[in-house]
Amino acid sequence: MSDLCRALVVAVGKNSAWLSLDGVGGLVLASLRRSLGKRSMPVPGDRLWVRPLQGGGVVIERLEARESSIERRTPEGRSKTMAANVDTLVVVSSFADPPVRTLTLDQLVAFAALHEVEPVIVFTKPDLAADDQERVLVDLYRGLGYQVLVINPKRGENVEALRLLLAGRAALLVGPSGVGKSSIFRALGGEAVVGELSRRGLGRATTSTARLYRGTDGFLIDSPGVADFGLGPLACAQLAGAFVDLASRRCRFRDCRHLEEPDCEVRRAVDGGQIAQSRYDSYCKLLAESP
Repeated sequence: MSDLCRALVVAVGKNSAWLSLDGVGGLVLASLRRSLGKRSMPVPGDRLWVRPLQGGGVVIERLEARESSIERRTPEGRSKTMAANVDTLVVVSSFADPPVRTLTLDQLVAFAALHEVEPVIVFTKPDLAADDQERVLVDLYRGLGYQVLVINPKRGENVEALRLLLAGRAALLVGPSGVGKSSIFRALGGEAVVGELSRRGLGRATTSTARLYRGTDGFLIDSPGVADFGLGPLACAQLAGAFVDLASRRCRFRDCRHLEEPDCEVRRAVDGGQIAQSRYDSYCKLLAESP
């Protein structure tokens, strides 16, 4: 096996993948061999072995066994593996341009809880925050027990704190367009390639950017997109269980949906200010959207 190299999958398209070879800088584009079979197709975070080709490029020979995987149910009820060997979801929101959308933020944090990976919340563009906005949001999510960082990657503010937090973690970075994910990778000194990596989405093929930061015994790779982190069909109890502030409440009825049922401890806590209205609104909207 001396002519094989170990690699990390950074991004995957329909017929190719961007890989990071151990001990080698930069990213390399590899064709996906049909012999791997559909069930063995790599996903971001996969570890595999590749064979270098004459004239450049590599061919994937085999995948290593996954320690874990993140899967979601498609609207058609099928299971889709999104990433492998990941233990952290870094959720990015900006205070402005675009403004924080708490529904998206809460959905991504709930997704992490449902898939037993740790969420880390990163807020960007603090210089554009409205009066008291930063304090309110940071206090809210830290009060729920989440790790929260406020960074300005273009100015280098708190970038080192993020680097230290990522040490030893296998992480995915996810957030809406425009929140500063590219700036975060640049500030960390990560690898970035605008590649010919076609993905199928909304009926058309798109060119994707593969981004990777390799830290101390860990990595941070870009995620496919917020739309891929939909929660799928969930029972009320499952969704409520992914909201730590709702999960701790004990209502009169075990099957309480926390909507209109009598003696609902969740609604009582919202009225009393123990649960933030924005969090409860997110729960209600996600419950309504669940197939």
